[in-house]
Amino acid sequence: MTSIDPGRLSLLELFQEEARGQAQILSDGLIALERAPRDPVTLEASMRAAHSLKGAARVVGVPVGVTLAHVMEDCFVAAQEGRVVLDASHIDMLLRGVDLIVQIGEARDIDAQTSLEREVDAFVDALNARLEGSDAPHDAFDLSRELTLVEPVVEELPHAAPEPAPEPAPMPSRTGDGRMLRVRADTLDRLLSHSGESLVESRWLKPFSQSMLRVKRIQHDANRALERLNETLTDTQAAPLDARAHAALDEVRRLTAEAHRQLSERLAELENFDRRSTHLAQQIYDEALACRMRPFVDATGGFARMVRDVARALGRDVRLVIAGETTQVDRDILDMLDAPLGHLLRNAVDHGIEPPALRRALGKPETGTITLEARHSAGSLFISVSDDGAGVDLDALRRAVVRKQLASEETAARLTEAELLEFLFLPGFSMRDAVTDVSGRGVGLDAVQDVVRQVRGSVRATQEAHAGTRFTLQLPLTLSVIRSLIVEVAGEPYGLPLAHVARTLVLPASAIDMLEGQQHFSFDGKRVGLVTAHQILQTSAFEAAGDALNVVVIGQGAASYGIVVDRFLGERMLVVQPLDKRLGKVRNIAAGALMENGDPLLIADLDDWLRSVEKLVGSGELGRVGAGASRASVASVKRVLVVDDSLTVRELERKLLASRGYDVSVAVDGMDGWNAVRGEGFDLVITDIDMPRLDGIELVTLIKRDAQLARVPVMIVSYKDRAEDRQRGLDAGADYYLAKGSFHDQALLDAVRDLIGEAKS
Repeated sequence: MTSIDPGRLSLLELFQEEARGQAQILSDGLIALERAPRDPVTLEASMRAAHSLKGAARVVGVPVGVTLAHVMEDCFVAAQEGRVVLDASHIDMLLRGVDLIVQIGEARDIDAQTSLEREVDAFVDALNARLEGSDAPHDAFDLSRELTLVEPVVEELPHAAPEPAPEPAPMPSRTGDGRMLRVRADTLDRLLSHSGESLVESRWLKPFSQSMLRVKRIQHDANRALERLNETLTDTQAAPLDARAHAALDEVRRLTAEAHRQLSERLAELENFDRRSTHLAQQIYDEALACRMRPFVDATGGFARMVRDVARALGRDVRLVIAGETTQVDRDILDMLDAPLGHLLRNAVDHGIEPPALRRALGKPETGTITLEARHSAGSLFISVSDDGAGVDLDALRRAVVRKQLASEETAARLTEAELLEFLFLPGFSMRDAVTDVSGRGVGLDAVQDVVRQVRGSVRATQEAHAGTRFTLQLPLTLSVIRSLIVEVAGEPYGLPLAHVARTLVLPASAIDMLEGQQHFSFDGKRVGLVTAHQILQTSAFEAAGDALNVVVIGQGAASYGIVVDRFLGERMLVVQPLDKRLGKVRNIAAGALMENGDPLLIADLDDWLRSVEKLVGSGELGRVGAGASRASVASVKRVLVVDDSLTVRELERKLLASRGYDVSVAVDGMDGWNAVRGEGFDLVITDIDMPRLDGIELVTLIKRDAQLARVPVMIVSYKDRAEDRQRGLDAGADYYLAKGSFHDQALLDAVRDLIGEAKS
């Protein structure tokens, strides 16, 4: 393989960008010309796109591109002059030419260019022969080969017929206000994370300002007390105050009045700064979030071409209508939509749209319509794929369910329409007996559901006989920000994504029943199992504060459970902070976040919660609400201080130890830890090494040199796992050294028990 001169690569990259942009216009125009072959606007736009490509190829020295673009330009000019009417066969051939244009731009070695030159020569001969009215040699250019689909921008087609051809999609402006810059995705992610933290920090000023108002009131009360003291001294003294005492008292009164005035001024300035800071932080955050959003049309580029190709292969006539092209979608969600929407569109063509003859017999237009729509509603993104085809044959679906032994005939006969349609999403389920290139393997809808669930979404199907089928995807608006229900469990806040919360309710204790040894309650006509979040998270035992329980219902259908929590703290938008990748998957936890006051919380993985509950049920270990033992006294609980500058590590260690009954405090660095260990009594100190202000080795040294603290065992937990690092820590006086690289929950718990024993003595 011979590489291209590196000096030419930059020019070829420019041509590749130009080729992809013009290919979008050409592909879009050709699909429109298939329905309106004489439309002058579309013909002119397509001719200009081919002409621009020819000029670009000539500038960068790609003669094969010049030849290809020139013959396509001639074809469009012939159509403009009426010498040729572009029929379906012309469109097929020109679309193949569009594919070749993209391949020319992507060719990066001489061998690939040589192969493309032969293919372009065959294409040019075939297209010229078609334009001259003669038959092209069949062995010279084969349209049946697998095409490399380009990604054109799909324009929304109007509903009325006949359809005017849409305007070609303009190329993005690169000057003035429309300038475009390339920015790494991880840079945008960090920008959003920092802006979210900035927003949280700005909101810290509000409670601080309120606390200063309390200081102002205290100062005002002190001033009044001073006045009363002055009056008392004046009334009770037999003789008036001497000059020095009187002067001192006046000076104190003057100083307190001045302090009150300055405090009032500073508070006013602080309130103004608070408003400006919060507003600015909110604007920065909104702009950073907008950087992650892209229009829905960016995910639909190749769908019009794909629907056309599948429809022609199956002998159908299908029109794709796209609605909500400008709907803003999170970049990460948009990137994952290609495969599931592709499956749904192919299914709509294959299973939904009838052949033209059958549609005529049913009184329908010969051209079937598939509508792809995106919209925002109720804080979620809804994407639907609907068709005006035959709908799902429910009787055939029942027979398929019985044939595959998924239900008995009696059970299948009782299933509702909604319950039957759920079988379409099962792995390996298909209503086709034979496997084709389009369907029959039973992986399409199962794959759609898997991808949607990965982003905390859901998918459902509805249908109407002879009127079509609709698949609706409900997705979060963004993966960076999540609306959550904040609850308190064992004194700690947790965020429960609202997309997975079915209901919240206050359940009277009298509404709890026992059924087969498990606690249940009635919810929407069903019996729903009851479990405490304390048992799922393995925290301290739950104790009911009264006769009513705060319950969150999660899950769907038979897999629904009521989760008992201590308190509801309200709903909030949380900026998702991914956990450190080195920690791996943390059971029952999806991510972290910061509350408005800066306090950290963990976002629950509710799918994990459901699996944890099912495991508890299966093992017979599911506890009862209120069945926990009473809390031990604080004095008997052993205290642990965790010192680490990493919020993630600090919180995980704290929650892990707290779940085993230890009383855990935290410090954000070595200096903070040194102040804490001197001010309070601890049974154990766990510290990192690399920290600001005072590192872990220095902290251990200070503790072991202090006569009163030397007896306190110290454990080092660090990413440094070299022998010299370990020896350095032990030489400083550490009692245990645990490497984070091999860290796991049980290793830390075993080490703590070895040093100080169980949590309660």
